[in-house]
Amino acid sequence: MEKENLQLVTDLRHELHTHPELSYEEVWTRQRLINFLKEHTNNLEIVDEGKKYFYAAYRAGEGKKNIAFRADFDALPIPETIDLPWGSTIPGVAHKCGHDGHSSSLAGFALEIDQKGADQNIFFLFQHAEETAQGAIEAQEILQKENIDEIYGFHNMPGIPLKTVSIIDGTAHFASRGMSIEMVGTPSHASEPEKGINPSYAIAKIIEAIPEFTSPKDNEGLILCTVIQIDVGSENYGIAAHSGALKMTIRAEMETELDRLQTNLENLSRQLSEQQGIHVSFNYNDIFPETVNTKECSDIVRKVCHEKGLAWQEHPKAYRASEDFGEYLKQVKGSYFYVGSGEDHPGLHTLYYDFPDEIIETVVEVYKGIAGTK
Repeated sequence: MEKENLQLVTDLRHELHTHPELSYEEVWTRQRLINFLKEHTNNLEIVDEGKKYFYAAYRAGEGKKNIAFRADFDALPIPETIDLPWGSTIPGVAHKCGHDGHSSSLAGFALEIDQKGADQNIFFLFQHAEETAQGAIEAQEILQKENIDEIYGFHNMPGIPLKTVSIIDGTAHFASRGMSIEMVGTPSHASEPEKGINPSYAIAKIIEAIPEFTSPKDNEGLILCTVIQIDVGSENYGIAAHSGALKMTIRAEMETELDRLQTNLENLSRQLSEQQGIHVSFNYNDIFPETVNTKECSDIVRKVCHEKGLAWQEHPKAYRASEDFGEYLKQVKGSYFYVGSGEDHPGLHTLYYDFPDEIIETVVEVYKGIAGTK
């Protein structure tokens, strides 16, 4: 990677870090990235249709393969507590997942392609709202619009040696969704609980059934159901509880098994509600698909690392945490790989995390190899 380009995008990364924006609030971030590409490229088409995301295109010509590369750019509702020269200036918001580095790396790749060209048609997709699982759902329309053949992306990953590329076939990230089971009975005086309908007992039975639903003996892959909140009744000691909600994150290595877990929870809830005269409803949010890599594309990443002499390893198993990149992989071939932030680097979504600038060049070199550019 050209030193001048590396310095430009490192400075860009620091600038993005200083101005973090939450999902669906990335107005400044989006415009800054657009302006950066307009200022520093001459051969790219910037496709700005006024949507939350945007993309740039290098068009080599008809009959060429259409390859997309995606980066996310939203931040997290986590305060900046470490002393950084480029620390967040927005109270309570910071880039604690490294999306500032993801976008800056993609911008660096765009500069290299702009200056050196490519044998294929290359699309640089800058995506909003990854943290809420909505960004890829909206941005995936580019796949059909531009007839994308393959798509690639990466995530920086603490726990992996610095600048080491980690590659996996098949499932890379679990599917997950937030599930809320909401139950409404009827109130009664606390001295006469038999005259009301209290959903506490039904909610307790649902929780009691979770180990059976998630048992390894009945599931091919790992399946998890994490209770995040139990909200039943209110602090009124004269009134028996008559409404409540059980909130969980359900998660599975295989999306089909996640669907079955959801069905089991819903069926049990309906059965108990019918037996006890309770009204039940369900709400879902943060719905992430499974992210399943295409081996053919992961092999391309392996080949690039081998040819360029980059440190790489086989990634041992899928991450339980979810990633909306899977929305793209449901439609086209592709691969999502990792670049190590360091074995002792602070974890993602923690107070002490900051994206390591050292890995930008590694990412750009892998992307260039996939694109067929020196």
